[in-house]
Amino acid sequence: MDLYTHKVQYYETDRMGITHHSNYIRWMEEARMDLLDQMGWGYDKLEAAGVGSPVLAANCRYKHATTYGDVVSIQVRVQKFNGVRLTLEYEMKNAANGELVLTGTTEHCFLDKDMRPVRLKKLLPEFYEKLCDEIQSE
Repeated sequence: MDLYTHKVQYYETDRMGITHHSNYIRWMEEARMDLLDQMGWGYDKLEAAGVGSPVLAANCRYKHATTYGDVVSIQVRVQKFNGVRLTLEYEMKNAANGELVLTGTTEHCFLDKDMRPVRLKKLLPEFYEKLCDEIQSE
């Protein structure tokens, strides 16, 4: 899948002039939504099918700071998927110099409108196969 890029905005920085740590979580979400769009299963399509995917956990390792105007390239990969739970891994780099900015993961599950777990293999077999294919391409 294509890399997602984000340009650091002034409002995302703190008094020290570096990106506030909370913004990286938002960028992970942006990159995750972009990955789903690239797979043909954007969140709007999942919601229309009655499926939600809440975040169960998020983990970040901050390696180097970014500042206003930096462009960050974000690679998202499917790390684990068992049909109900999904773990994605993220690698962020400064696009100008290739410096590793962050590594992280998010864990998700898939729920129906009543907040009950769903098995994607049964409910959305096409999406299930796409996620499985992403793991095998590693």
